[in-house]
Amino acid sequence: MIVARKFFISGTVQGVGYRFFTQRVAARHQVLGYVRNLKDGRVEIFAEGEDSAVESFKHDLTAGPSFSKVEHIEEIVLEPNDHYKLFRIEK
Repeated sequence: MIVARKFFISGTVQGVGYRFFTQRVAARHQVLGYVRNLKDGRVEIFAEGEDSAVESFKHDLTAGPSFSKVEHIEEIVLEPNDHYKLFRIEK
């Protein structure tokens, strides 16, 4: 089953390669969507894919790259929209 989630990641997640890490992890799990930095210091992620792939993707997001420190993940359940054909870093 295809699912969609929006994640807001808080902690030390900007300036540490978190977006690039997220893009690599998304490719590994075959998740589509985007990642972008927010002005308040969080990272926003939209993820769409098979339920098990999105859950595995979320699990990897909690670790982050070596210089990051994830303190909190907020998860919002969305309806899949089949809008994304890849996973990209947005500005």
